Amino acid sequence: MAFPAPDLPARVRIHEVGARDGLQNEKASVPTEVKAEFIHRLAAAGLTTIEATSFVHPKWVPQLADAETLFPLLSDVPAALPVLVPNERGLDRALALGATRIAVFGSATETFAARNLNRSVAESLAMFEPVVARAKAGRAHVRGYLSMCFGDPWEGPVPVHQVVRVAKALLDLGCDELSLGDTIGVATPGHVQALLSALNEAGVGTDRIGVHFHDTYGQALSNTLAALQHGVTTVDASAGGLGGCPYAKSATGNLATEDLVWMLDGLGIDTGVDLAALTATSVWMAERLGRPSPSRTVKALSHKEQ
Repeated sequence: MAFPAPDLPARVRIHEVGARDGLQNEKASVPTEVKAEFIHRLAAAGLTTIEATSFVHPKWVPQLADAETLFPLLSDVPAALPVLVPNERGLDRALALGATRIAVFGSATETFAARNLNRSVAESLAMFEPVVARAKAGRAHVRGYLSMCFGDPWEGPVPVHQVVRVAKALLDLGCDELSLGDTIGVATPGHVQALLSALNEAGVGTDRIGVHFHDTYGQALSNTLAALQHGVTTVDASAGGLGGCPYAKSATGNLATEDLVWMLDGLGIDTGVDLAALTATSVWMAERLGRPSPSRTVKALSHKEQ
């Protein structure tokens, strides 16, 4: 039953990351045909933004080494298909295949920037500058991911002003939107509200912000609700709760898309997603991965059908 709450958005766009952020954390590579079928099923369930793959060097993310083979198999998918690019070489590969939505992946902390990008924060921003400029010149939409926005496993709590500084720098490069990542899942609702308020005070509009929560401490849904109360309308989630972060071992799974849709449906917020079809898709993928989905909603709904 839906019971709308006051002062919440009427619609939320789910930025589905399971096919990229989810599968990149798998120990074994998933066959290209399975990835393509997964993305087609996600689109059929009503998801309109599905992050497809990453054009990172295979040495660093071998699970996504098939980007050139996969992307052409998605030409008939009725959804936006963002791809992650780390540098100009990755951008060249993506643009050659006709990608029109690009994402770059930065860090709010120096230690994670060094471990993930082998650069300082300033050096990583300098690397992104020509990537974003060339993508925008080609009329591509550019998303900037900012990881470690709430806590870092090496540096501890991350000061809000530090996150705001790097967030503004990414947007100043020309990014169209910014995804705030709680990479190790330590955020709490008050912290979320404080960061969003600080970004607003620094001139960053809520309409340019998405949120990306991990459920390490079981706070992903409560943090999402806090963001919605602040006016955020773009939420990242991963079908079946797939994913983590290969460079931060304390990062557990992403917010499960099914858990998010269950909450939003209950609040009367439109997502355009068919929860039954999405659940069936995650059950299908779990069978191919050889383990059950960690999503509580997938477990509950699939158990009902048995």
